[in-house]
Amino acid sequence: MDDSISVCIPLVNGISGICYSWRNLDVKTSSQNQGCCKWLGKRQFVPPKHILKGVNGDVRRGDFLAIMGASGAGKTTLLNVLTCRRLYNLQVRGEVYLNGIPVNPDSLTRVSAYIQQEDNFVGVLTVREHLEFQANLRMDKGTSRERRLIRINEVLKEFNLAKCANSMIGIPGKIKGISGGEKKRLAFASEVLTNPQLFFCDEPTSGLDSYMAQNIVTMLTDMAKRGTTVICTIHQPSSEVFALFDKLLLIAEGRVAYMGPAKDTVNFFQSCGLICPPNYNPADFFVHSLATIPGKEEESHGKITVLCDIFETTISKSLHHYTEDSDLLMPEKKSPYKANWLQQFLAVLWRCSITILRAPQALRVQVMQTIAISCIVTAVFQGQELNEQGIQNINGAIFMFVINQSFSNVFAVVNVFTEEISVFLHEHDNGMYRTDVYFLAKTMSDLPRFIILPVLFLMLPYFTIGLNPSIDRFIIAAGICILVALCATSYGYMVSCASPNLATALAISAPMMVPLMLFGGFFLNNNSVPFYFVWLKYLSWFMYANEVLNINQWTGIQNITCRHHHSISIANATISNCTSDGEDVLERLGFMQENFFWNVCCMIGLIIGFRLVAFLLLLKRSQRK
Repeated sequence: MDDSISVCIPLVNGISGICYSWRNLDVKTSSQNQGCCKWLGKRQFVPPKHILKGVNGDVRRGDFLAIMGASGAGKTTLLNVLTCRRLYNLQVRGEVYLNGIPVNPDSLTRVSAYIQQEDNFVGVLTVREHLEFQANLRMDKGTSRERRLIRINEVLKEFNLAKCANSMIGIPGKIKGISGGEKKRLAFASEVLTNPQLFFCDEPTSGLDSYMAQNIVTMLTDMAKRGTTVICTIHQPSSEVFALFDKLLLIAEGRVAYMGPAKDTVNFFQSCGLICPPNYNPADFFVHSLATIPGKEEESHGKITVLCDIFETTISKSLHHYTEDSDLLMPEKKSPYKANWLQQFLAVLWRCSITILRAPQALRVQVMQTIAISCIVTAVFQGQELNEQGIQNINGAIFMFVINQSFSNVFAVVNVFTEEISVFLHEHDNGMYRTDVYFLAKTMSDLPRFIILPVLFLMLPYFTIGLNPSIDRFIIAAGICILVALCATSYGYMVSCASPNLATALAISAPMMVPLMLFGGFFLNNNSVPFYFVWLKYLSWFMYANEVLNINQWTGIQNITCRHHHSISIANATISNCTSDGEDVLERLGFMQENFFWNVCCMIGLIIGFRLVAFLLLLKRSQRK
């Protein structure tokens, strides 16, 4: 390999251009054991798969490199390695250099942009609001608001989005929004806001018609002409799109089959005995030549091996190796975030609040559900008297309060993180905001409804059923219901962060709550919990809330009517089976008045604990590997 040094041409603003090179990239999947349990004798060892095999390449300022290959060739894996993203369960070896220096993910984030194949948007925002959010978090701290707005208008005009600037982006199947082509242009506009020096794209033309695909590639070509280094994977380009390519990298079975000027590719294949027919799309010819044909696997493999070997021994020697040089300016090694913590938090909190306010149907359904269940509980339990039967009914109503606030609020938030995880990971990897900022903003934007709705639920049945009428007791009961709602939402956040998708979150949330509900003190007396399940009782907010609400209800009650009085004489002592006051009720339930403040503190501890676990799970998912 030639170790010659190539100095990048400085950009007009004085910052060095980007020289990006990679050497001997070797990527394998991790070995796995699949199947049933080992002792059943059905576990199967899956050997690692060799995805990339000694891949070399380089790009300089103004280059537009298109990565092509048949399905499974390894082009997406190569792009993931170059962007330092999505490398889970992969063994990566090799070197990647940014301006001749081993790449640092944070430095790479500050000078690069990445467009995924899938569109990642918060659909309730308008096009302009989305760009404002991006500008607030991705442009340098010293940029004034006026300059940000000017830049947004420039980008809207450049990508022909001005006519839909105030239109909602939309959510497929839920909210009608802008077209697919406009979404793709918006994805480009979001990344171009900060004038990145290095631009990565994962199949930007996927799902677009030939005209729109040509427009997208033309935009990439224009960016390269202005000095941006562009690297993209592309699938089945038309002949018009192929003609726009500057450099081409062909991958076959994890090896480089060709890398160099796109216009010279036909001649290289012709020198290897593969002649592209006249009036034939060169891109289709290259991909077909490098594909493994079913039934002709050995022949295809032999052809690919010969082609890759010829390239290695001839053209690959002309690739540059950018070693460290004082003339190349390297991005400073500092935080990838361009906005400070408070700016990040305010921006994400604003977007989370907009998301809730512009999805009124979900909020309306939750309010109607709260009112409906409140009316049903009122109709069933209304007018209870203070006697044995009334005690049982009142205790049932109290536990119903806890159950309703638990299940309804868990299912209200179990989708919070699973639905937006792709948006969060993309924006977090782009250096827009920290994980703790996103978590706090999401949870705080939900806080008002989980304070108002429990009070709304309690207002109608509390006095109608005949619970303790003192106003201070009602305020305490409302406060406990709010704590129950916050415990349930914290548990829901934890399940949401732990689940890979919404279906899994819904499947595990309810079964995991059933044991906690069993130890709530209603189905099983608090003093008769088996010793081996005592630890689980202390994780149950059902138990804490039920005990506190019963203490709040029965403390100080003296006028309980006993309709069926029976006495039993034991050792000259008379024991009555009649409940005469509130203290007797609490004693029979196994509750103690001195536990009141302890239970409140434990509920607050569960709120903090569940949310801390949820945050750590989300932090683990957001870490780069």
